[in-house]
Amino acid sequence: MWFKFISCFLCCCFVSNLFVFKVNATGVSVSARSAIVMVAATGEVLFSKNEREKRGVASTTKIMTAVVALENANLADKVIASETAITVEGTSIGLQKGNEVNLHTLLYGMLLESGNDAANVTAELVSGDKIAFAELMNDKAKQLGMFDTSFKNPSGLPEKDHYSTAYDMALLGSYAVKNPVFRSICSSKRYTAEISNPTHETTLYNHNKLLNKYDGAFGIKTGFTKAAGRCLVSAVEREGITLVAVTLNAYDDWNDHIKLYDYCFGLLSVNEIDLSMAVSDIAVVNSKKSTISLRLLKNLYVPYYKTIPEYEITYYIPRFVYAGIRKGDYIGWAEVYTKSGMLVDKIFIVAGESAPVMQTNFIEKDRR
Repeated sequence: MWFKFISCFLCCCFVSNLFVFKVNATGVSVSARSAIVMVAATGEVLFSKNEREKRGVASTTKIMTAVVALENANLADKVIASETAITVEGTSIGLQKGNEVNLHTLLYGMLLESGNDAANVTAELVSGDKIAFAELMNDKAKQLGMFDTSFKNPSGLPEKDHYSTAYDMALLGSYAVKNPVFRSICSSKRYTAEISNPTHETTLYNHNKLLNKYDGAFGIKTGFTKAAGRCLVSAVEREGITLVAVTLNAYDDWNDHIKLYDYCFGLLSVNEIDLSMAVSDIAVVNSKKSTISLRLLKNLYVPYYKTIPEYEITYYIPRFVYAGIRKGDYIGWAEVYTKSGMLVDKIFIVAGESAPVMQTNFIEKDRR
């Protein structure tokens, strides 16, 4: 049986400064009407401009569409494209009525080519129709703390009461990039998809120019409508730190994001959180060793700007293990959350040594 225990502490008591980026004191200006830069691990805001103003977010909506799909369906799930789903204006991956396509391809179609048809077909795969799917989107938004957001469709095409804010979209982007499948897809520059009925291949290309323009960029999603203007949610990783930037209604979004990252990475310090205090050893049943040591698969380095946030750590470790454990075998994990409830990281705990099964020698008696 698993048990968990929680350690609450102020990080300044358990951290040691590792390095500090040079501070850029000149500030930065952007063309966007709304903008924000957020530390993905903690939700700390490094730059903001009208970040709480409600605006159209165009195809960056598809970030939520992808997240909901990943959490409610399997990548191999297939669906037949309906005429209703593919009859849509704007960008498309060219789906035709009757085409059979799996979720994996639909995700590439949404996140690379920004296919509105792919988004609609995804909604039908998961929920049966766009209305039911939008309810899942809004439920997820509330779970993430996106309280100034309302989704009405999976594609991001203009619709009454379909809006979000730069702050909410940064929360969404920070959450999405922690999903390894989402991250792998949105960082792909191209993908060759196979569609059935009839079977054919199509090559999908990523519209995110930052993948080529800025070192460390790996996502996330572009968007544009006349009503919303140019919208961009991006993510960059540098020295293990991931920042998420959002610009809404920007005429120079690529340069906006480059300036924001150059500035905000210069604000950060990085500290190591000591998780080892609760990971020492564990009891072993049916082995010559009564206990074995445990170790964390990696250290946790958390960036911060002005103040070191307070964290809550939950350890998931069994009370004991059975013999036959080998060094490096998975035992449990630790989850680190900010006090606001944002997941910072999940770190696996493994056996630090082996514990072979105890050998028992039996002597068979002569019964003659």
